[in-house]
Amino acid sequence: MTTTAVRPDLLGTLLTRLTGDEKHAPSAHSTLDVLWVLYDRILRVSPDTVDAPDRDRFLLSKGHGPAGYYAVLAAKGFFPVEWLDDLGGPGSRLGHHPDRVLIPGVEIGTGSLGHGLGLGVGTALGLRAQGYDARTFVLLGDAELDEGSNHEAIAYAAAARLDLLTAIVIDNQSSTHGWPGGIASRFPGWMTSLVDGRDHDAIEFALRQRDRDRPHVVVATVEKKG
Repeated sequence: MTTTAVRPDLLGTLLTRLTGDEKHAPSAHSTLDVLWVLYDRILRVSPDTVDAPDRDRFLLSKGHGPAGYYAVLAAKGFFPVEWLDDLGGPGSRLGHHPDRVLIPGVEIGTGSLGHGLGLGVGTALGLRAQGYDARTFVLLGDAELDEGSNHEAIAYAAAARLDLLTAIVIDNQSSTHGWPGGIASRFPGWMTSLVDGRDHDAIEFALRQRDRDRPHVVVATVEKKG
C-alpha cells in the first residue's frame, strides 16, 4: 500500500471528512495539536517502520472520538486519506475505537477508558528488557484519571523508574472530582510539565524532556471546541 503525507494545514479539512461521530468532536479537536506534534516532531515511527522493533510507541488511551488520531495518521501517510470518508461503515477499517489489527500504525485497540497507561507501563518495561532505547507515549483524558487502574500504573511506573515512559494528559477541566494541586499532583514520583495544549513549540519542548530516573507526565491544557 502506497500513501502520501499531506500538509499540516490540511488537518482541519481531513477532520471534516470524518462524519457520524459528531458527539465526540470536542474530544477530537482537543487532541489534534498534541497528536500532530507527536507524529510530526517527536515519534521515531513512520509508515515504513510501523513494525520495527526499536520504534517509539504511541498508545491512545483517550479512545473516545478518535477522529483527530485518524486525521493525523492519514496526514502522515499511514493509510490513504480516502479511508476517512467511511468512519464506522460496514466495510470500514476505521471504527469508533481504533483497532490495531485493521489500522496501520495503531499500537493498541481502545475501548473502556483507564487501560492505556497500564498497557504503556507494560510496553515500556518490555522495551527496556529487550535493550531498546525506544520511548513510549500514552495520551489520556483528564476524567479518565478517576479510573483506579491508572493510579496503580502511576505508582508502578515511578517505582520501576520508567524514564522512557511519557504520559500526556489532555486537561479539559472535566475531571469528575477535584484534586488538590491539580492533575500533576496525581503523579507522585514523576517529572511533570504543564503546557498550553495548542502551542506546538511548547508541546514539543515538553515532550522532548526526559529525566533519566523518572517517568514524565505532560499536562496539556486545552479548551474544548464545539
